[in-house]
Amino acid sequence: MKPVRVVVAGIHGHGQNHVENVRRLAAAGRAELAGVCDTRPASGLDVPWSADLPSLIAETGAEVAVIATPIHTHAPLAVAALRAGAHVLLEKPPAPSVEEFERISAAVAETGLACQVGFQSLGSAAVPAAAGLLGEPIRAIGVAGSWTRPFAYYTRAPWAGHRRLDGVDVMDGALTNPFAHAVATALAVAGADAVSSVEGIELELYRANAISSDDTSSARLRLADGTVIAVTVSLCGDRRTEPYLHLHGETRSALLFYTLDEIEVDGVRTGFDRVDLLGNLLAHIREGEELLVPLERTGGFTRLLDEIRRAPDPLPVDGFRAEPSRLVLPGIDGLAVRAAAELKTLSEVGFPGSLASRPSTWPESSLRVGSREVATYTRRGDLQPTDAPRPYLHPVRTLGGTLVTETQPADHVHHFGASVAISDVNGVNFWGGSTYVPGTGPKILPNHGRQRRRSLRPVDGGFTEHLDWVGPDGAVLAAEERTLTARALPGAWALDVAFTLHNRTGEPLSIQSSACKGRTGAGYGGFFWRAPKDSPGLDVFAAGASGERAVHGGLSPWLALTSDDWSLLFVQTLGLDPWFVRVAEYPGVGPALAWDAPLTVPDRLERAITVVVADGRLTTERAAALAAELVVS
Repeated sequence: MKPVRVVVAGIHGHGQNHVENVRRLAAAGRAELAGVCDTRPASGLDVPWSADLPSLIAETGAEVAVIATPIHTHAPLAVAALRAGAHVLLEKPPAPSVEEFERISAAVAETGLACQVGFQSLGSAAVPAAAGLLGEPIRAIGVAGSWTRPFAYYTRAPWAGHRRLDGVDVMDGALTNPFAHAVATALAVAGADAVSSVEGIELELYRANAISSDDTSSARLRLADGTVIAVTVSLCGDRRTEPYLHLHGETRSALLFYTLDEIEVDGVRTGFDRVDLLGNLLAHIREGEELLVPLERTGGFTRLLDEIRRAPDPLPVDGFRAEPSRLVLPGIDGLAVRAAAELKTLSEVGFPGSLASRPSTWPESSLRVGSREVATYTRRGDLQPTDAPRPYLHPVRTLGGTLVTETQPADHVHHFGASVAISDVNGVNFWGGSTYVPGTGPKILPNHGRQRRRSLRPVDGGFTEHLDWVGPDGAVLAAEERTLTARALPGAWALDVAFTLHNRTGEPLSIQSSACKGRTGAGYGGFFWRAPKDSPGLDVFAAGASGERAVHGGLSPWLALTSDDWSLLFVQTLGLDPWFVRVAEYPGVGPALAWDAPLTVPDRLERAITVVVADGRLTTERAAALAAELVVS
């Protein structure tokens, strides 16, 4: 196939990714970067540059123009490129109004050339497969998305965060730009391609930031065939969560993670391939391949965008947490999950009065010492695959009320209070985050597992839980029995944790840490406690050793992590594993099941640990005495 000559318009922002993509296709002999168009000259590119797109197309003989410019310039540039004789790959959203969308449509009809819209998620094979994988018709779709954006995001360009600029529609809001793929994917799954496919729209637009557009929004669409699509998104989350479509059938449901090209049904996750849209456009030009996202397929999305354009200004909301670089709406991620599950809008789940409510959860259990609640055991429904979803203890407090756990901190968002987590079980990541790859380093892989509860029953002082450790393909690698109880001690309390893993693979189970693969000192995996990073005076000591370097990897039966406000004494009561310890980078402690060599489990693995939770700083003498008492008891 003769390489297709391509020019890129808008190269100083997201357009740089398009330049790199053209280069990738050029290396495969499919494309040639013929020139770039921008209001500012290009640097480091040995190709023609012009601020006039039609002239550049004429000069270079380009067959394709990629347009990655601000939203309000899409229609005039797309029309100009088509009339200059070039097919167009147009970044999303295609236009800021139905009127301008129709201008582009008219130019496509007039010239007979192609206009592909850059909704990359619609290149995923997951979209057409969704209904079939669910196994029944989709009657409704909920969409949940919560990301975090710094103040700098709203100053990245003159049009950023604006609905209009100098009287021109620019439409840079949460629904129309960063979460445009979420909306477009839902409409594509529902088959709502045309403008006329959308019969009714309910909108709720809010803003926490000092912008004119929305940063937190709900939209509920009613389609001509009766399907309901309910979308709730925010750019004021505490962290980025993976957005998804909640597909509602008659009797079943599924989750479509459009950024990952994965669909989860009944706990089993299936991955799909994605086709590059520029590559698809080139194949359309040379080989007649069908376009994946022709302009007409984005009419339903443009109908929603037009409704947002004509809607009243977003309502300002209070209740946010102001941080040095951003604003956070506490609990907004949980509200988005609930709204998608119940097909409701933000106001219908209590927003903004429900801010700071608990994230979406399944039933919780609490541990008590006397009448005092000292720990909460939680299994959340809003965790993403890369979190390696699992139940965990948080908050955990001293008898005096001081918090001694931390969940999803910015430095390690996959740390969850006190939990059982292993970085590699037969190649499945039950720790969360990246996987250490020998010769490459840490890398996010599609290999995350989850701990799925089968039962939870009360016992004296706490509860016993039965869990399945499930891989990304739905296979059960291990069954676990876990017991957690709390008891009083003089001036403190003790958490007793015991767990037994039963191999369910039919062959020996292999447990590894990153250290087993060559990452020195990274032997983490097993019971792990993440403590608050901002605790003053952090220190660690064990029998005969003091300081992080001295105790890390040691085999002392006990270890104490202390601060000015609290102390945690860890005593291994069944099994003796090396200690994984962090203090300087963050405070975290846990016995390491596979410190520097794989642990093979033919049948079952048993471990138990007791954690003494105390106010104030324990002395070495007091810690040693307590540990001796616990081992004897």
